[in-house]
Amino acid sequence: MILVTGAGGYIGCILVDMLLESGYKVRAVDRYYFGMFLAQDDDRLEIVQEDVRKLTPEHFKGVEGVIDLAALSLDPTNKLFTDATLNINYEARVRTATMAKAAGVKRYVLPASCSIYGKQDPDVIATEETPANPLSTYSKSNWLAEQGTMKLADDDYCVVAARQSTVFGTSPRMRFDIAINSMTLGAFETGRIRLMRDGTQWRSWVHVKDTARAMLFMLEADAAKINGEVYNVGSLSCLAQLKPLAELIAKKVPRDVEIEWYGDADIRSYRTSFDKIEALGFRSEISIDEGIDEICEALESGQIKRTPQSINQEWYQTLENWHKTIKNLEMHGGMIQIEGER
Repeated sequence: MILVTGAGGYIGCILVDMLLESGYKVRAVDRYYFGMFLAQDDDRLEIVQEDVRKLTPEHFKGVEGVIDLAALSLDPTNKLFTDATLNINYEARVRTATMAKAAGVKRYVLPASCSIYGKQDPDVIATEETPANPLSTYSKSNWLAEQGTMKLADDDYCVVAARQSTVFGTSPRMRFDIAINSMTLGAFETGRIRLMRDGTQWRSWVHVKDTARAMLFMLEADAAKINGEVYNVGSLSCLAQLKPLAELIAKKVPRDVEIEWYGDADIRSYRTSFDKIEALGFRSEISIDEGIDEICEALESGQIKRTPQSINQEWYQTLENWHKTIKNLEMHGGMIQIEGER
């Protein structure tokens, strides 16, 4: 049995399918804020609706491995929910890893983030040994989670962190608030790509299916080789600056597209090495070109579209507003219908 937190999310729903296809039983833990995108007719899948901040030892019974995906991501969301970001991305993960170890779980995989590199000199290719320089609540929470979980590793408990590049591509639980996906949607819908100045920033990128494959790879890799280690996840072929990336998207979208600049210059910029994970035998397979084509085709066919749930921050704010309204109006166990009414 593999326990996956954040199982209903953008990456999680793809990862769960991969685990099931590989023959694993899966305990899929999530709040399912965005809906249910998991195949509920598979008897190897146990769906658990729970908040990762409230997990108990019972949740880890019969579990052999944990992939701890649950996190609040995207800087505007993290600024709006700073305390929750630290509680979920850092404290809950350390707590989950600690409870898993106490329950006899053998392996804990932490999907972390290359965003911890923050701003690097243009000539630096960041390896796993490059000093962290987290510049946002999101990157700081991931860095703290790495530090807090890695110290739990021992001969009987394999702990490994996979620092993911910025993710792109289609998913049943689609997100249009991450860079490549967002730029492609904007170009497709409005003919405009909004890009934060000045476009020279470097980023590493990874397709959502490739990063899910990396999680599965870490689950199955030789524990003696990976225990206590961190790995950058992505590929050199998917390193790109933002302006050339926007220009590539503009060429691929079937309409005239204009790049619209906004905001102050974003100082975050880093290039990343993937030699360490490739030496283990893992290779990312899907290029940025293929990912953009995939999103365009899915938009044209109507397979995916912008919905309120596809923009995380907007949806979280909607849920918070609904919660306040319902709390204020609910009486006697209901709204229009109340308890004891015929």
